[in-house]
Amino acid sequence: MRFLPPEWHRQSFVQLTWPDEFTDWADNLDETLQCYRSIAREISRRERLVIVTRCADYVTRALPEYESLGITIVEAELNDTWARDHSFITVIDNGAPVLLDFQFNGWGLKFASDRDNLINRSLYAKLLANGGSRYENRLSTVLEGGSIESDGRGTLLTTSECLLSPNRNGAWDREHIEAELKSAFGAERVLWLHNGYLAGDDTDSHIDTLARFAPSGTIMYVRCTDEADEHYAALSRMERELQALTDADGRPYRLVPLPMCSPVSDNGERLPATYANFLYVNGAVLVPTYGLPEDEAALDVFRRTFPDRDIVGINCRALIRQHGSLHCVTMQYPEEVKL
Repeated sequence: MRFLPPEWHRQSFVQLTWPDEFTDWADNLDETLQCYRSIAREISRRERLVIVTRCADYVTRALPEYESLGITIVEAELNDTWARDHSFITVIDNGAPVLLDFQFNGWGLKFASDRDNLINRSLYAKLLANGGSRYENRLSTVLEGGSIESDGRGTLLTTSECLLSPNRNGAWDREHIEAELKSAFGAERVLWLHNGYLAGDDTDSHIDTLARFAPSGTIMYVRCTDEADEHYAALSRMERELQALTDADGRPYRLVPLPMCSPVSDNGERLPATYANFLYVNGAVLVPTYGLPEDEAALDVFRRTFPDRDIVGINCRALIRQHGSLHCVTMQYPEEVKL
């Protein structure tokens, strides 16, 4: 039996791909590195961290304590640092981990991704092959990790805006894509959201910016209550879609709304700030914050939803300047993956 573990499944490690002066982070690299250091330290307090970097010196200069933090560094060429979308997606097949290597095409041919598509094979050869995980070539399918959510019980959640984009898998229709998802992940159901977006988002509405599975039949999602906000209509329609969904047993999901971020702009462009882009790690949830009035209210929602986990806010203002956030720059690997 094959399944895609939920992200709250016990983890072996988290992967970061490190920014440097040759990535799109060059213009605000110092602020970006400060954010990455915070992420790295919070992860390393709880589990192993693997950092992919063009040059190990970039990491050791920024994190001189990396050895004491138990960080593993792997060198590889890269275009940029969105680990969620160029990394392996790990399934468990009859108890054994299988590393699925999908094609990343820069969110529908928007950006270069040739080097990013070589990271997984380099990571496998240099680190993961000896741990017993199996490599599975899925490069004939374009798929980003941020575009799907799994409840660990055979249900995937995604958006039609992203997965039905013709710049990803050409003329594949919904039936064909569902068949690919079920084959790759052992899924029994695929739930589609047809509404919801964030201004400034490059991903064509990745699900991890809008709605996320949580334990016990829960979905956390972005709610907009300001009728004057440009997102109000689309997110209200998305909320109604979520209210109509049921789990595999026919029960409505428990819906937990997250605050809509007040507008954050850069050079007149609204940026896609979202609290839905959080990261599960062992014993904690890392939550992106942005120096906004809504930050504390969002953290309170997480504290109530996860009373048995530490809730840690990390300032991700630097990340949204490149149109992503905390979940986008990380990828978790389940405990079955051995180093």
